Amino acid sequence: MVVIRLARGGSKKRPFYNVVAADSRDRRDGRFIERLGFYNPVGKEGTENLRLALDRVQYWTENGAQLSPAVARLVKEYSQTVAAA
Repeated sequence: MVVIRLARGGSKKRPFYNVVAADSRDRRDGRFIERLGFYNPVGKEGTENLRLALDRVQYWTENGAQLSPAVARLVKEYSQTVAAA
């Protein structure tokens, strides 16, 4: 099964996450099918902390991919900010 989840990057105490579509059997930070965006929870004010390719997220969900709870929250937040802009 394909799952859209966060893959952790960055250094110790400075997390950075890639939003990826991956096989659910692969490791969290391992092989993935496609990179769909990023999330930087400790980014400074005025910088872009979240970017998603909503068209690709929609494509994967239409083809049976499941969103992790964290990614579902981020997609909801991002779609609200894009709609407001």
